Amino acid sequence: MSETTVKTTLRDSSAMRWTALLLLALGMFCSYIFMDILSPIKDLMESTRGWDSKAFGTMEGAETFLNVFVFFLIFAGIILDKMGVRFTAVLSGAVMLLGGLIKYYAISEPFMGSGIENWFTTHLNWHTGIGFIDDVLPFYKGMPASAKFAAIGFMIFGCGCEMAGITVSRGIVKWFKGRETALAMGSEMALARLGVATCMIFSPYFAKLGGQISVSRSVAFGVVLLCIALIMFITYFFMDKKLDSQTGEAEEKDDPFKVKDIGKILSSLGFWLVALLCVLYYSAIFPFQKYAVNMLQCNLTLTEPAAGSFWAGEAVTIVQYIIMLIVAVCAFASNFIKNNKGMKYGLMAVAIVALVIYCVMGFKRGTAETIFAVFPLLAVAITPILGNYVDHKGKAASMLLFGSILLVFCHLTFAFILPLFKGSAVGGAIVAYVTILVLGASFSLVPAALWPSVPKLVDEKIIGSAYALIFWIQNIGLWLFPILIGNVLTKTNAPGTAPDQLNYTWALVMLACLGIAAMLIGLYLKVVDKKKHLGLEEPNITE
Repeated sequence: MSETTVKTTLRDSSAMRWTALLLLALGMFCSYIFMDILSPIKDLMESTRGWDSKAFGTMEGAETFLNVFVFFLIFAGIILDKMGVRFTAVLSGAVMLLGGLIKYYAISEPFMGSGIENWFTTHLNWHTGIGFIDDVLPFYKGMPASAKFAAIGFMIFGCGCEMAGITVSRGIVKWFKGRETALAMGSEMALARLGVATCMIFSPYFAKLGGQISVSRSVAFGVVLLCIALIMFITYFFMDKKLDSQTGEAEEKDDPFKVKDIGKILSSLGFWLVALLCVLYYSAIFPFQKYAVNMLQCNLTLTEPAAGSFWAGEAVTIVQYIIMLIVAVCAFASNFIKNNKGMKYGLMAVAIVALVIYCVMGFKRGTAETIFAVFPLLAVAITPILGNYVDHKGKAASMLLFGSILLVFCHLTFAFILPLFKGSAVGGAIVAYVTILVLGASFSLVPAALWPSVPKLVDEKIIGSAYALIFWIQNIGLWLFPILIGNVLTKTNAPGTAPDQLNYTWALVMLACLGIAAMLIGLYLKVVDKKKHLGLEEPNITE
């Protein structure tokens, strides 16, 4: 292939590379919204569907059940390596939508009183009599029928979502290898995690729309977004196909997948350390997100605004979301302005002012979900910075270690400091906002440092399987810890405790212990990297 031909491919066009990234990121943005669609309305699920903390945690943990115990993620990695990025992206979008539709029906009013509800009430009442095993089963005796059926839909959605995750990572490597890989991965995750804030703001909005509670409206909103995600992946399909026609690369691999390839991956000490750090870190973040709003409801003094006021109306939700987008867009865009310092710092100033306005509005509204929605905003601002730093300066292992330290600090603050401000509306809100923002900053360190490091540990031919194995190991934690948090809450609180009066101390201590373990592995990873020259501290761009 001539030099002229290479220069005319889509991959060599900065605009086309970032367009491909945008399509993938928007798909993940929509999936992240659906992933936590019930998190900010946990209290409503208890009052309208009878889901206590155990039922809620069991249903949420079901998302990764098939990935872990049926090894679907391993098969997803094999599909990705064999069939390529574009096929797997569309497949993952379709699977997510199927699972989302099932979950929607399980939550909807037509399900209540139906023959399907009666069947689930009398079936899947699993009980072994062994305490710990019964605590982590995907179904249990007495679990509401709607939670059981929703769990099945969430299992299917989880298969598609995690398949999409490894596919997007592989797609970014395909389009950005040798270029700004960490910046691209960090930017993708920054946009995707903006979905967390979107979920926190709009899930309660739709559930309470018009003054009538309907939790199914929130899930319907998520299903519509899954349709959009599928459209994004289909669009990417044609763009990726065009790239391969230009480069002459075949989407299917010439060498078939072999089981011994997994052995090559598992024999790498660096891979295992990264995978263990990943599972510990993400287990302390994603399960926490599912309970964070309720945790704030239990520890903050929230004052409801006067009925009929602007702060109690529906319009304030839209206004606050627009301000949040201003924060995200200005903070994110400031990272890409290099030659105009005035504009760069001007955008940063606008982002800071808008963030302060957003926080004040969240406080005035007196709702925990709008307070927690700031979680990804600092990550949106600094993830591209961190990604760009890893691309040009390296220090990925050091970033992972620092992120773990921040994680421990935040969970211990939530456990022991925040409750001290119960009764002080302003003081509690300030502590909550600062801690949530720092936790978001910690979260941004992982995608910018961890995921771009994987290609340094395994051969390119089996990188899809490597991502799949890491995601599979990660999914063990994402399955287990939502269930454990729910069980800890049930066992450390008296029966009948109101949803907004739960004591979260021991659940948060458990999550902090995960951060301590991640910190120790991060320290050991730095030692191994220095000894074995894995290159984790080296920059991604070598030119």
